[in-house]
Formats: sequence, structure tokens, C-alpha cells
Amino acid sequence: MKKLLFFIFLLLLFSCKKEIKETLDNNYYKKARICRDSKHSDSAFYYYNLAKNEYLKINDSLGVGNSLVNMALIQTDKGDFYGGIESSFEANKFLRRENDSIFRNRLATNYNNIGLAFHFLKDFEKSSFFYIKTLQYIDLTENKLLCYNNIGDVLISQQKYGLAKIYLEKAYLTQNSTTLSKVINNLAKAKYLDNKKYNPLPEFNRALKIREIQKDSIGLNSSYETLSTYYLDKDKNLSLLFAEKMLTKAIKNKSPDDRITALQRIITLDAKNYLNNFQHFNFINDSLQTVRSKAKNQFAVVRYDVEQKNADNLKLKSKSFKQNIALIALGLTIIGGSFYYIKRKKRLEQEKELEVKNTELKISKKVHDVVANGIYQVMTKIENQEHFNKDEALDELEFVYEKSRDISYEKADIQSEEKDFSEKISETVSSFKNDEVNTYLAGNDIDTWKHLSSKNKEEVYQIIRELLINMKKHSRATIVSFRFERENDLIRIFYTDNGIGIPGDLIYKNGLSSTVSRIETINGEIIFDTKTEKGLKITISFPAS
Repeated sequence: MKKLLFFIFLLLLFSCKKEIKETLDNNYYKKARICRDSKHSDSAFYYYNLAKNEYLKINDSLGVGNSLVNMALIQTDKGDFYGGIESSFEANKFLRRENDSIFRNRLATNYNNIGLAFHFLKDFEKSSFFYIKTLQYIDLTENKLLCYNNIGDVLISQQKYGLAKIYLEKAYLTQNSTTLSKVINNLAKAKYLDNKKYNPLPEFNRALKIREIQKDSIGLNSSYETLSTYYLDKDKNLSLLFAEKMLTKAIKNKSPDDRITALQRIITLDAKNYLNNFQHFNFINDSLQTVRSKAKNQFAVVRYDVEQKNADNLKLKSKSFKQNIALIALGLTIIGGSFYYIKRKKRLEQEKELEVKNTELKISKKVHDVVANGIYQVMTKIENQEHFNKDEALDELEFVYEKSRDISYEKADIQSEEKDFSEKISETVSSFKNDEVNTYLAGNDIDTWKHLSSKNKEEVYQIIRELLINMKKHSRATIVSFRFERENDLIRIFYTDNGIGIPGDLIYKNGLSSTVSRIETINGEIIFDTKTEKGLKITISFPAS
């Protein structure tokens, strides 16, 4: 079923094929398009990322936006839905000329991709919102009618059948046979689900006939799934027949999602072959999850590697300039260095005393965690957000206040369950991203944190937040990466930045002693790679239960 929604995604993408006289020549962009058209999407993603950086150097906002939109489309296609959403939102920052037809075309593609990704994630509320947002930027009538159909399909998933019928009746004006078959099928489904006395079969069969004539393999699978569902409580043999047709067509289409849907239905209807079908389902489902997990990590690593190389190149270009001014700076450094050394030594001694006291006192540790880090994170969000949300900031400050009051009464900490832990980590890391610092996440999946106790989750969260705060205060890093990995019952966290690093004798300074103490609390270990030529690398490992 989700493959159907992919049509508008492809249609809008292919409508951009006259790219790109609208942007300046870029060899990386040309290579990316060749790889994309030859279905080498991994290489295409890599070259689009390089192209984006080249366009940034010459302030070509359309080139940057185009590159990011294509990266987002590839991520969504490969199952990295959150990554695709993030890249699409980043692209929007460069596609601000909404009255320009070229920019409008890219914005339509971009918002449609966000809606598609949320549909895959079964967040139908956000999916319908972004599909409706897409309508604002579609100029071609047929594309708009296809979008009406997609909105109607999502509204059916939300059980908003009346509203779905309104959008689908608008879409009925289409002159495109492929779109018409979708509209007929979806409108009949909405009418039937809204009124079980309604007979949708004539329309279901009409849509099926159109798809058979057009040899529309993806559309046929949609019809088979619809008919199998319709007959599920009426004629189990017919329901099984259409589910088996769907499976056969899904194998031919190389569509793992449709194979999983068909096998789920067959398992419930074909008791004799239950074991074989279940093993088949398990194999396909595990393979799909492995491929999508690999894609998430792969795209994050590609983006980090390219950003790292870009940063290295900038450093090399500035090296000669720095050498020219080195002699002038040396004299000033010697004069000021002596005063700075005395002042810094005194400050470091004071910080060491305060840090030792804070480590010894449990209550001080709680204040540091809840109040200091909490307020610092709110400050960072306010600093980095393009549009400041006063009410959201006040809510977060009130939460910090309530926590600090609980500490004064020595109340036990209660783990907030309002947000999923992986989402909480993602938002925390993203809050430190700004024009000077790029943050990257890989492997932050729900399954990574499965069976981790609430207490240990809180410790892990504080560790991540302390690393980020330490980075912002001390490291001068422009690129920060977190990669999470789980192997059986062992969780590993790989932290990397390209800052100034930490000498071995300073590991337990700069606020990291608290981090080391936390790791010991959860029976973990931490390794500082102080010999790396650039930046800082930290590996943390601890048991999941």
C-alpha cells in the first residue's frame, strides 16, 4: 500500500529532470544524477553531499536545496525515514523564494517527501499535515489531483472517512488512468468503511480492471490487498486467494513491505502451512530491518566523513595565512601568555576544588544535573533556534524549577515517560546544532535502549548531555558525532568531534570527572583516545540490563 504513495514522490522528482540550467555547473551534482539514474543510490547520496558543500561555497541556495532534497529522497527510499525528514527540513532553509516556480517545485517535492516518510512511520496526523502543505506549492493540475488522492488515503488510515471522501471526490477529476484507478479504489474503500451496508465491489473491480489493462504491478498489489481485506470476514477462501496473489506480485515487484503485508494475512488464513509462512515472514522482516538499519548508519557516516574532509580542507587553506602572521602573533603571545598562565592556573585550581566538592556531595550532583545542565540546554536551544518559542522555553524552565524544588525536599527522581528515550536523545543532540556546529546521530533506535532501566537511562542521558556541554564550552569543535551500537546485552557509545582534543593529563578535568563517575555507576567503562591527531574520540560501553 505504501508503494502507491511513492508515485507522487517519483512524479514530482521526475518533473525536475530538466535540472539544472537553474543552478550553476557542478561536477559532483552531475555525478550524483548519473548514479541516481543508474540506481546506485549510495554513491548518489555521497556525491549530492559533496555537491551541497560546493554550492555552499558560492552561496547558491537553489543548488544547496536541490542537493539536500535529493539526499532526503534517497534516505526515505532506503528506509531511513527520520534521516529523510531531517534532510528535507534542512533543505527548506535554502528554498525560501516561494514565488519562484523552480523553488516552488522543489518545495512541493520536499514537503511530499516529509509526508511520505511520516506515512511510513504510521504518524498519519503529521503525514496528512505535510501532504496538505504540499498542495500550496503544486502548480500542475494533475499533480494536485494525485496529491488529493494521497491525502484521502492518509485520512482513511486516520478513520476520517467523511473528510477523505471530500478529497477523493476532488481527485476524481483526473485524466490520468493510473491516478484514476487509485481514486476509484480509495473512494470505494472510504464509502464502505463509513457505511458497511455500501457495496464497494463494482468499484473495486473497476479499479482492478484498469490496472490489469495498464499492467500496473504496484496498483494491482493495492487492489489485491483491498479485496483480501474486504473478504476477510465474508469469504476466507477468497481473502486467502487475493493475499496469495499479492505475495506473488510483491515478489515480482521486489517489494519487501508488500511481501510482509501479504504474509501476515496468509499466516492467519492458511493454518496448514503456518510454519513455512511464518518462517518466510520472519526472514523477510529481519532482512528488511537489517537493510534499513544499515542505511541509517551508512548515510550518517557519509555525511560525517564529508563534513570532516571539508573541515580539513579549510584548515589546510588557512594554514599558510596563519604562518604569515605567526611571527607577529608570537610576540603578543609571549607578553600576554605569562599573565594568562597565572590567571588560568589560579582558575583551574579553583575549578578543581569546586569539582572535588561537587563530586563528594550527592545533592550537589543532583543540582548540577537538573538545574545547571537543564538551564544550559534551554539556553543552547534559545541560542540555536531560528524562531524562538517563548512558551516552550518557559515550560522547560518551569520543569527545571519543579525538579530543583523536589531536590530541596529530597524527593526521589521520577523518570519522565512523556517522550521516547531515543527521541529525547535526538532532541538533546539536535539542540546543540547551529551555524557553527553540526551534530550527527547514528543507531539511535528504540531497540538499542530496550530493557535498559529507567535509572540507567537517566545516567546515559546525563552522560550525553555532559559530553555536549563540555564540547560547547571547551572543544571549539564544528562537527560532533554520536554513534550507538548494541550487540546482544552490551551497548556501546562512540563519541567523536574535531575540536582541540584533551591531553591525557586533563581527562579528569573540564567537567569530565562526573561523566567517568556515572559510567562506573552503570558498571561500564570509558576509553579516551588522546593519541588521535585531531579532535577527541571517546568509547563508552555498558551492560543493557
